[in-house]
Amino acid sequence: MRPAVWPIAALLAGYPIWWALGLGGLSIVVVAVPMAVVLWRRRPIKVPTGMGLWVLLLAGYAISALMLAENPPGTYGDLSTGRVLGYLMRFAVYAALAVMVLYLGNLTLDELPQLTLVRLLGVLFITTVAGGLLGVLAPGFQFTAPVEMLLPDWLGGNSFVKNLIHPTAAQMQHVLGHASPRPEAPFEWANAWGSNISVLLVWFVVGWWTYGGPLRRVAVAVLLPVAAIPIVYSLNRGLWIGLGLSAAYLAFRGRPLVVGTAVVLAGTALLLSPLSGIVGQRLDNPHSNNIRAFTMTSTIQATTSSPVIGYGNTRNAYGNYSTITTGKTEWCPTCGHPPLGSDGQLWLTLITQGFAGAALYVGFFLGALRRYWHDRSPIGKAGTLVMILVLFYMFIYDGLVSALSLYLISFALLWRNSAQFPDRQPARRQAPRPARHSAQHSARHSARYPAPHPAPHSAPHSAPHPAPHSAPHPAPHPAQHSARNQAPGNARWAHG
Repeated sequence: MRPAVWPIAALLAGYPIWWALGLGGLSIVVVAVPMAVVLWRRRPIKVPTGMGLWVLLLAGYAISALMLAENPPGTYGDLSTGRVLGYLMRFAVYAALAVMVLYLGNLTLDELPQLTLVRLLGVLFITTVAGGLLGVLAPGFQFTAPVEMLLPDWLGGNSFVKNLIHPTAAQMQHVLGHASPRPEAPFEWANAWGSNISVLLVWFVVGWWTYGGPLRRVAVAVLLPVAAIPIVYSLNRGLWIGLGLSAAYLAFRGRPLVVGTAVVLAGTALLLSPLSGIVGQRLDNPHSNNIRAFTMTSTIQATTSSPVIGYGNTRNAYGNYSTITTGKTEWCPTCGHPPLGSDGQLWLTLITQGFAGAALYVGFFLGALRRYWHDRSPIGKAGTLVMILVLFYMFIYDGLVSALSLYLISFALLWRNSAQFPDRQPARRQAPRPARHSAQHSARHSARYPAPHPAPHSAPHSAPHPAPHSAPHPAPHPAQHSARNQAPGNARWAHG
C-alpha cells in the first residue's frame, strides 16, 4: 500500500484501535492532518461539483458562533464549557470531512483503486457486526480509554464528551418496558450503530459479493445472517426501514426477482426464529414517538427566532412532551429537558445553523443524488443508494460524528467513479446544428477526422478503467470502445 493511502486505511481498517483509544468518531479529525499534508503536496487541487455547498455550510457554522451565548424562547442554559466544546468539535469534524473528500478525490486510481476503498468499508462492516454481537452477548462490557484517562475531570466528565471517548458495548434502555441492550460498539451510541451498519452493508455487498471471488462470497453468505442478530436486537426501527428502502431501491433499479426472493427468504427465516418476538415487542412499544414529536416541534419554533445562522449548538428545552416542568423529581421520574436537535441531522442543522444551513446540507446530498443517478455501475448504484439513505436518516439520526464520515466517503466514491467513467454521466444538451450538417456529412467528417486516442489514466479524471479492482490496461481504440458501450445492455457491466 502506497504511503499516501495510509490515512484512509488507518481510519477504516484501524477503527477498532481508534475506538479502544477513546477516539472513535473523532479519529477523522486526527487523520485529516496527514490527509491535508498529502493534499498540500498535490496542488492544484481538484474539487468536485457541489463542494461549494459544503464550504458554505462550514462558513455558516463559523458565523453561528456569534449566537452561542443566546437562548431562543422556550429554552434555557448558560454559555458553558460544554456548549463551546460541542461547537468546536462539530466545526472540526465538518472541516475534517471536507479535507477527506478532497484527499480521496485527488488520489490517483493507481494509488487507491475504487475497489480497495470499497473493501476497506467492507472491513469496517465486519468490525461493526462484531461490535454488535459484543453488545448483544456482553452488554455491560466497557472500559476506561487512554484518552479518557488523560483528560481532566471538567472535560472528560462532560456527558457529551464522555459518550464520544468512553468505549461501551451497548446502551441499556427501557424501550420494551424493561432494560434492554442496544448495541453501539464500536461507535458512539446505538443510533449511530444502526445508521452505520446499513451504509456499510451496501459497500460490503458490492466489494465482497459483486466483485468478490468464491471465498469472499462465502463470507457474505455467512456474515449476513449473523449480522441479522444485532440488527434485530438494536430495536432500531429507523434501521429496519432503511434496509427496506435499500431493498426497494435495488428492485427498482433492475433486480426485482433477485431482491424479491432474498426478501422472502429473509422474512421467512425471521418469522421462524426467536427474533420475530423482539421485532413484535418493539413495534408494540413506540414510546419514543412522543419525545421525537416534542423535540422536533420545539426545534422548529426555536429556529424561527434565528432563521439564518441558528444558535451554534443544541439547547435544552423547558419540560418535555408531557409536562412543562424541567428535570427529574420523585413524583415525575420521566420529566426532563431533551436537547433540541438530538433526533436527526436535519433538526441539529436547524438549531445550529438555521434554515439556511439546513438548506445547504440537504442541497449537498440531493445534488449528488441528481448528478450521479445515471451511473449504473455497481459503485454508482451503491453510492446513490447511500445518498437516499442520508436524506432519509437526516430526519431520525444525528449524522455526527461517525455517520457523516461514511456519508462523505460514499460521496467521494461517486465523484471518483464519475471521473473514471465520464461517459456514464448524462450528456449535456447541445444547441441544434445547422441544416447543412446532415447525417451523411457527419459520417464523412468522422471518417476523415477520427477521435483522438484516450490517454492512459493517472488520476480519477482519466480514461475509463476496466473494473474497479483490476490493474490499468492499455486504453481501447475509440471505435471499439464506442461499439462496446453502445451494445445492448452494456454487457461489460451487466452483472451490476
